[in-house]
Amino acid sequence: MDISKPFEKIASRFQISQESAKYFLGRVQKSFKTEKPSHKLIVEFMETQDFEYLLTPYELAAMMKESGAWPHALVTEPPAIVDDEDLYN
Repeated sequence: MDISKPFEKIASRFQISQESAKYFLGRVQKSFKTEKPSHKLIVEFMETQDFEYLLTPYELAAMMKESGAWPHALVTEPPAIVDDEDLYN
């Protein structure tokens, strides 16, 4: 019987801290407008996929919506973070 928590599974699989995994799951939930999927559902969805790396929370939420795993409305996609050009070469 598997008793590990959802954030522990993500932390172990993607080699990130447990705090980062908790934050990631929270951000996936916040990608939806009103109805939020449970952490367990998010991890179950991720286990059905074969991700080689951890997606952004919004990308994962969009995949969940598109696949029908969680068909509720998404918030507006956050702007992409772009690094400024290195001024000190």
